[in-house]
Amino acid sequence: MRFTWLLLATASCAPPAVAATPAAAVSSAFWDHWGDGQAELASYRLTRQRYKQARKGTTVLVFVTETFTDAQRVKSDGGHPDEYPVLKVNRADDYQTGIYDYNVMTSTFVRIDGTAPIGQPVKVSMSMQEWCGHVYEQLITGSGALDWTSHSYFDGEADRRQDLPLPEDGLLLDALPILVRGLVGDLVPAGGSRTLPALRTLASRRTQHAPPKWTEVTIARSDELTDVTVPAGTFSVRTITTTVGNQTTEWSVEAAPPHRLIRWANGTREVAELLGVDRQPYWQKNREGDEALLERIGLSPPQ
Repeated sequence: MRFTWLLLATASCAPPAVAATPAAAVSSAFWDHWGDGQAELASYRLTRQRYKQARKGTTVLVFVTETFTDAQRVKSDGGHPDEYPVLKVNRADDYQTGIYDYNVMTSTFVRIDGTAPIGQPVKVSMSMQEWCGHVYEQLITGSGALDWTSHSYFDGEADRRQDLPLPEDGLLLDALPILVRGLVGDLVPAGGSRTLPALRTLASRRTQHAPPKWTEVTIARSDELTDVTVPAGTFSVRTITTTVGNQTTEWSVEAAPPHRLIRWANGTREVAELLGVDRQPYWQKNREGDEALLERIGLSPPQ
């Protein structure tokens, strides 16, 4: 189903280096591509460090537009007076650690009607499962405030809730798969850089057993194009770097629209390379035989 929304135009005469963080807003061209009732499915070959060793696995990113209801902070089935459009990215990681595997799912919802800062999703939720147990965390943003809730099987971490201040230009790093693509606007102009308050991703903090705490991220965007070769092929990309503390991640973003995410790497701590990408209404593809569609995104059906 095609979405139709009142699009809010935004403009600024201030120099990019000192401009306030823009609101997340989209154009009619965005809806021409993303309002067709389909999702973008992209799979990646994943290598990441866990327990001080490199682990092999896969990551799937699912980008799709939805209608959100503000009171419940969930996808709306219609009929709510507080609905607005969001761009959602689901990230699903699956990697092996010895005899058992990790399954990590993060959902990030970015409001796109021009009323919320570009780096502040209205909701981020994350669940992590492995053979010892599972955990769930979520962040809800409000006016100048951030509500964090966590449930865990670890002793001393069972049920926790904390309110944090939310800086006006604060950035939740779980939104980076959307932001580095420029899908809802640009935080940094080509060739520029910017340092902002930042909150690490839910999954990265979870593996460190660390509660949420504000730090800083420096974002730099190259104006040069390079070629990157991954399992899905060779692509012309622009590089965006994000640095938190002594950790720098390089994001290789396809130069041509829709600016797909081709690769990202944080040294040897985490490397993801595109296996395949496709657009389809995947929620309808749940019948026996539909698993063959996995091959379109470079994955193999289960045996």
